[in-house]
Amino acid sequence: MRGRWLLVVSVLAAVVVAVATTAVLLLVDPKQPKAEAIKTGGLAGGAIVALYALWLNDRRRRVEEARHDLESEKAADERFARAVELLGNEADQVRVGAMHVLAGLAHTTPRYKQTVLSVLCAYLRRPFEHAAITAKPEDPEQAFSGKKRAVSPEEDREMTVRMTAQRLITDMLPWGEDADDAPYQLDLTGAKLVHFRLEGRRFGRLVARRAHFYGITQFGAAELSKPALFSGATFHGRLNLRDARLDGGLSFQDAAFKGEVNVTGAKVGTFLHVAPQPPDEQVGELEVLPGTAMRTDPAGWRLTGDGQPPARLQDHVQQD
Repeated sequence: MRGRWLLVVSVLAAVVVAVATTAVLLLVDPKQPKAEAIKTGGLAGGAIVALYALWLNDRRRRVEEARHDLESEKAADERFARAVELLGNEADQVRVGAMHVLAGLAHTTPRYKQTVLSVLCAYLRRPFEHAAITAKPEDPEQAFSGKKRAVSPEEDREMTVRMTAQRLITDMLPWGEDADDAPYQLDLTGAKLVHFRLEGRRFGRLVARRAHFYGITQFGAAELSKPALFSGATFHGRLNLRDARLDGGLSFQDAAFKGEVNVTGAKVGTFLHVAPQPPDEQVGELEVLPGTAMRTDPAGWRLTGDGQPPARLQDHVQQD
């Protein structure tokens, strides 16, 4: 209805402009041929109709784009729901395929990235057992070197699926100069992770309470704007935090370290909560940035910087 009224108004406006233009031209120059004046007036009126046609085409284009976007969102929602459903499939290759579909969806539809990350983290939080991480948790890849492997095919296939989930999480997180500002979050509470790598990645919060890290865990040059929480976690192998930037804070409350911990060049801000039992082998010193509150006595840890010691240590410093 509105379109019809606009069409009528445009036609009337074109007629008025054509008549007015013709009349003005004849008044200004009565000697000019009337045919030329009428032609010029007709062109002026036609311009009004042309403008209406351009507006109508642009309106149709925007309506079509909105319809296309709506259909694309609907298709994306259907792909997401179907992929999540397939994560429960018994076939490992189907689960791997579903994870790749989710990762592709996160790439083409950015609004899904955090959701996909959360889904993959949820998969890694599922109960998991494998003979390799039991036999040699510090280096599962060498657990059966020169020995007979007592591993069921189901365990190996599930390990493959989980390693795929870990790799896709790493690949989806921004890093380097191309990193965006979205504070993506990972919840890996209680997960069992093998050779987990987040080096160079930039994101927000990492929750890995009571998680078990097997093999080498790589967080070198990672940048977190929100807390990294490893409360109650166990690092069965080496932990690399070299050049990491933990501006949101770091908690190693009740964490256990079975291997080397490299904190060379690492910096922590906001707060630091260290484990009462420091690692047997700490490489480098962890820099505590100014204004950082240390929530526990860091005795045994090699720290540097101007962080704020806990209250009982403040009293001791003031007495000295």
